[in-house]
Amino acid sequence: MPITGWIAILVLIVMCYMLIKQYETRMVLFGGGFILCCISLTPMAGLNAFAKTMTNGALITAICSATGFAYCVTFTECDRSLVHYLTRPIRNVGILMIPITSLLTFAINIAIPSAAGVGAVVGTTLIPLLLRAGFKPAAAAAAVLMGTTGSLLSPGLSHNAYVSDMAHMSIMDLISYHGVYSLMIGVVGAIGLCIVCWVLGDNKGEKMAEANPSSDAEPSSFKPSPIKAFVPLIPIILMLVFTFWIPSVKMGVAQAMLIGTIVCLLVAMCDPQKFSKQFFKGMGDSYGSIMGIIIAAGVLAAGLTASGLIKGLIALMVQSKEIAQWGGSIGPFVLSVLMGSGDAGAMAFNSAVTPHAQEFGMQVHSLGSLAFLAGAAGRTASPIAGITILVAGLAKANPFDVAKRTFLPMVVAVILLAIFMR
Repeated sequence: MPITGWIAILVLIVMCYMLIKQYETRMVLFGGGFILCCISLTPMAGLNAFAKTMTNGALITAICSATGFAYCVTFTECDRSLVHYLTRPIRNVGILMIPITSLLTFAINIAIPSAAGVGAVVGTTLIPLLLRAGFKPAAAAAAVLMGTTGSLLSPGLSHNAYVSDMAHMSIMDLISYHGVYSLMIGVVGAIGLCIVCWVLGDNKGEKMAEANPSSDAEPSSFKPSPIKAFVPLIPIILMLVFTFWIPSVKMGVAQAMLIGTIVCLLVAMCDPQKFSKQFFKGMGDSYGSIMGIIIAAGVLAAGLTASGLIKGLIALMVQSKEIAQWGGSIGPFVLSVLMGSGDAGAMAFNSAVTPHAQEFGMQVHSLGSLAFLAGAAGRTASPIAGITILVAGLAKANPFDVAKRTFLPMVVAVILLAIFMR
């Protein structure tokens, strides 16, 4: 490996340190990648990667339309109606409230593919309920956190769009491939968390008598509607119906999200001008935040390739498929735990390594899916992830106590992914 490859390793170490210290993710990814391009005397490689990724139509349409729809669902409180009706049956089932809460959050996260969004909506309803049932605050927060991997099954998830575009397959075909493994993460996580909470005696804490009895009740101005509750599910239902039963009609993510948005407006009967502003605000925000990470990761991939590090890594992986299998799972998992983000590590890996999957005996869609599933598991096990801090705040718990309960189940899930996901 050339000297620039060893320099790239040092740059990656510095980048990991900066991300752990919560420096701006896009700045770190772009800066590290462009520095490597300059050191390798190919600065245009980084600039070309930036320009190419920022105009990727398949990614932009899927990600921006999905986020625009999510903003509208939140604006019209359709998401809260969905949570209201799904959480009402959860009462007085003892320790089983933990896995039920996790699996319910997982299901809702498919329809609302935002960890922070579903954490806030579900957390404000279920965390007080768990506290008053006698669960410790950290366990209540962990139950919601564990379910925030449900977005892996959402057509609007950026990773599904990115890997499917790279593998030249439809988003629904990719989800069909990794769906079983994504469900495995949710089930293993829910059951594992239940066991951990039982061992720690989290269901034997004192009932929160000081909690506000109405803290999990809906605000007086909020009126749940079963029709509104159905709205967040419309794009997913459309994608499933047209993909598997009416394949002659090509229903893309953007088209499904737009139909869902129109139905949302008709059902909510709100001010169309404010509604429109929310939709386009969501599109703009997602381009800056989600596409921004993808673009910056593309620059990093260009830098790692120019330095020769990727060539050396591929030469190592060619020697054994097992190395690639474990590297594609443990690597993104550890990076996500350290960084507190399931996006940065997985995007960097998929940009730099996954396109070469066939060279070491794997398929692009297989290695790409493995990387972002492991990244999602790592984020769920991280005490510094934004969603962990959010749910910990709702429960007034220490984020490290919350992560202590999710870490072991996620380690088991990632090991199972590495073993079975071929």
